[in-house]
Amino acid sequence: MQQVTVRVPASTSNLGPGFDCLGVALRIYNNVVVTRGAKSRLPPIARAAADLFFQRTRDTPFSFSISVKGDVPSSRGLGGSATVRLGILLAMNYLSGTRLEKSSIFQLCGQLEGHPDNAAPAAFGGFTIVREQNVQRFHVSPALFFVLLIPNFDVETLAARKLLPLQVTRAAAIENSANASAITAAFASGNYQNLRGAFRDQLHQPYREKLIPFLPHVITAAEKAGALGAFLSGSGSTIAAVTLTKPRQIAEAMHRKIEKYDARTVIVCADNRGARLVQSSISSH
Repeated sequence: MQQVTVRVPASTSNLGPGFDCLGVALRIYNNVVVTRGAKSRLPPIARAAADLFFQRTRDTPFSFSISVKGDVPSSRGLGGSATVRLGILLAMNYLSGTRLEKSSIFQLCGQLEGHPDNAAPAAFGGFTIVREQNVQRFHVSPALFFVLLIPNFDVETLAARKLLPLQVTRAAAIENSANASAITAAFASGNYQNLRGAFRDQLHQPYREKLIPFLPHVITAAEKAGALGAFLSGSGSTIAAVTLTKPRQIAEAMHRKIEKYDARTVIVCADNRGARLVQSSISSH
């Protein structure tokens, strides 16, 4: 029996103004177990990933089964679908003996996702900036905490994207460009204090408040409690705050703002390793 287990981190993307291009890998994981030769009814997400892999590599397709175990919630804006897709692609790479470079695997995952901002940090770890196929990656200090408020309801990415306008004002575009640049510089330099005030966004968050009406109140509460800033993680429903101090107090302040909703808080640091093989039992034929 040939089986591999790939551990893939969750990710928070957009970081407010960095729509579809900024992301950070987080120390929350899914383990994707793929067993070659086992026949099972595959979910569409697994079949699509395998089909694209075999199309790209021109390898002979083989049957397989998949199981996903871990702590990354689905449809919460933490890159759950990217963990599954990337895990399958990397597992297929090991099982087939093809050995595509991780950069190629990332590109396939981004193609399946339709946007690369979760695929990049999940693949490479750390803070990532994606420009078309180009990825720049930076180590994130363990001194920086990500406080996650995870409501107990889904937000589908496609539904959240349908709320976005086709055009924005020049002033909004300028503000987003300035803030996304400031975030990038702060992560690249490690001067995290410069993140303060840079997470404001005009491209997507104001329009997604229809799905997450408590978003601005939670952001304000996090900042008043000492966070460097807060933002909608991906398309939601998770809201993320970033801080160097008092993560527990910030988590409590965020949670108090949505008492009528079921939600939980999680405090994590960044994952700097990215997706990796954790177990393999590939026997020779």
